[in-house]
Amino acid sequence: MVQNFSDFQLIKGDCNAVIPRLQEKVDMIFADPPYFLSRGNGTVKIGNRYVNFDKGDWDRVRDNEEIYNFNYNWLSACREVLKDEGTIWVCGTYHNIYAVANCLNDLKYKILNMIVWQKSDPPKALTNQRFNFSAEYIIWARKTDNTPHYFNYELMQAMNNGVHMPDVWKLAAPGTWEKTCGKHPTQKPLRLLYRIILASTRPNSLILDPFAGSCTTGIAANLLGRRFIGIEQDENFISLGNRRRNEIDDAVKAANMLKRMSENPEEVQVIVNHARPGLQKMMIDKGICYMRAGDSHGSVLVTPGFERIQYVLLHSNGHDAKLFRLKRKGCFQIWTKKSLEEIGFNPEHAAYYMVFHFDNTNEIPFSQNPKLRQGLNTYRSKVRPLSDFIGLN
Repeated sequence: MVQNFSDFQLIKGDCNAVIPRLQEKVDMIFADPPYFLSRGNGTVKIGNRYVNFDKGDWDRVRDNEEIYNFNYNWLSACREVLKDEGTIWVCGTYHNIYAVANCLNDLKYKILNMIVWQKSDPPKALTNQRFNFSAEYIIWARKTDNTPHYFNYELMQAMNNGVHMPDVWKLAAPGTWEKTCGKHPTQKPLRLLYRIILASTRPNSLILDPFAGSCTTGIAANLLGRRFIGIEQDENFISLGNRRRNEIDDAVKAANMLKRMSENPEEVQVIVNHARPGLQKMMIDKGICYMRAGDSHGSVLVTPGFERIQYVLLHSNGHDAKLFRLKRKGCFQIWTKKSLEEIGFNPEHAAYYMVFHFDNTNEIPFSQNPKLRQGLNTYRSKVRPLSDFIGLN
C-alpha cells in the first residue's frame, strides 16, 4: 500500500491481483480501463509542433480475444467485491465500449444506461475524413438483475431544471485548475465524477477505481464525503495521485475545488432578490417579482446565461428566503412605475422595472442554507446557480 489516509487508499499493483485481497465490499466502482489505441508511433505534427498520442504499453493495440479476456477478468474481479446493491460505471469510446458491454452481459451484470459524455470543448480531429470526435461513453450497470440499486433521482432531477436528467451530459474536459499537481493522458474531469458519485452513492460510501490513474475518482469522492480505494500500477501516476490528495488537505483549496467541480456551464440559474417583508408577501401573493431596470434612459444589459434563469428566490435582508419557479425560463417584461402602481405596488426608485412572473402556488423546498447577507450586496439583485440552494447529498 502506497498511501493510506483514513478515507483514501492508493494501492500499487494489478487490479486482478489486488481486488481479491480487499477486506471490505464496495458500494460503487468507477473504471476507466485502457481503450487499446496506442500503436507505438502516435506522433503527429500539429502546426509547428509534434504531439505524441501514444499512451504507453498499457494502452497498446491488442486483438479481439486479448481485449475480451482482459475486460472479462477485471470485470469478474470487480463483481466479486461489489455489494449486491452496488453499481459500476465504465468509460470508453467506440474502440472498446462494445467489448466492455459484452463482458458485462456475460457476467450477468444488469446494464442500466449508456451515458454519452458530450465534450463541450473537443479537440479538433486529425483527419477531415470523419466527423469530429466529441463524445465518450459511460456504461452504468448494477451487479444483479434482481437486487435494486441506489439512484438519487430527486437530486439529479433538481440539478437538471426539475426534469428527469437525460443520458447525454455536456461537460468540459479537465481544466488547468485540475492539473496543478501534474496530468494524466486520459484524465477525466472532476465535474464528471461529481455527477456520477452524487447520482449513485450515499455519504461515506466506499468507492473503488481499479485503474486509478491521476485519482480523479478519489479526489471527487473525498471532497463529497465518500471513501476511496484506488489501484494503479505506474509509480509516476501513484505519485501524482498522492500529490493531488495532499493538496485537498488544505481546507481553502478543498473548498475552492469543490465549488469549481460543482459548477455546470449549463446549470439552471436563480434570480435572488431582496424585498421588505410586506413587499415580499405582496410579490408572493401576486406571483410577481420586480427589480429596477435603470433610469428613464434605460440600462438593462442581458448577458449570455440569462436564458438559463428558471427560479426566483425572495428574501428580506437575508432572512425568510423562499424559492419559486418562473412561469417562463429566461423571460422577463419591462414595466413602467405606473403599471406596477396599477396593481397595488408602490415602486420608488426608478421609472422602469424588470418583471418576472413566477408560480406562487408551489414553493420549492431547498436544503442548503445559502449565505444571503453580504453587506451592501444583500440588497442588490443577483444571479446564482441552483446548486447554491440544493444540497449535495
